[in-house]
Amino acid sequence: MKKLKTKGSTKEIVLTQNNTANLVSVLMTVYNTPFNKVKQAIDSVLKQDFLNYELIVIDDGSHLDLSLQILSYCQLHQHKIKYMRHSNCGQSQSINLAVKICNGNYITILDSDDEYKPNHLSACLKGIEGNDLISSHTETIINTPEDYFVPDKNNHQKNIHVDDCILFATLFGKREVFLNQSFKNKYAADAIFYEQAALNYKVKKINLRTYIYYRNVSNSISAKLKKESLLK
Repeated sequence: MKKLKTKGSTKEIVLTQNNTANLVSVLMTVYNTPFNKVKQAIDSVLKQDFLNYELIVIDDGSHLDLSLQILSYCQLHQHKIKYMRHSNCGQSQSINLAVKICNGNYITILDSDDEYKPNHLSACLKGIEGNDLISSHTETIINTPEDYFVPDKNNHQKNIHVDDCILFATLFGKREVFLNQSFKNKYAADAIFYEQAALNYKVKKINLRTYIYYRNVSNSISAKLKKESLLK
């Protein structure tokens, strides 16, 4: 069943699902990511060996044709997927909004051009034991060795290895952590979130590589910052 809400210039389409309480909420924002990549990301969640989850797809104002494709695919899996669409406001704000409507005891994130290995959620649940929030390493897909490096959040002229970063989509934590603080609308919002959480909660970076991170993308924020730093 679809429900269309209109509020000002923002339109939100929500696919309702069953009332069964979900343990893990997976939040995925989409902004004009090619449909084949979005489908790959969604399918990787549907193939998890841990089944007690909900996937919330937040369409951050993609062009209409793509939005309709995504909506149609989500409709095929209404028992697991909730879809919402609003005017473009960026990944951080979109995640903050989704946190307020999700049902999970735990919350995690998936970028729309990446994917999970089939055991990602179950491995994260095991890894978070004794902690409130975790981050992990990734299986990083690259074109060249340079793709392993991204601009440092404190100095964009300096590059650091992705293994030394806190990445948005490897965050996995208790619901209260995400409710009690929000993501900032700026570069390295993920690292800032993790550092702020560490002031009040038990956090840990674990050696887990069940998240597939595609770094061979030329139009990512970090790729653009690297190009800008070379011009200075």
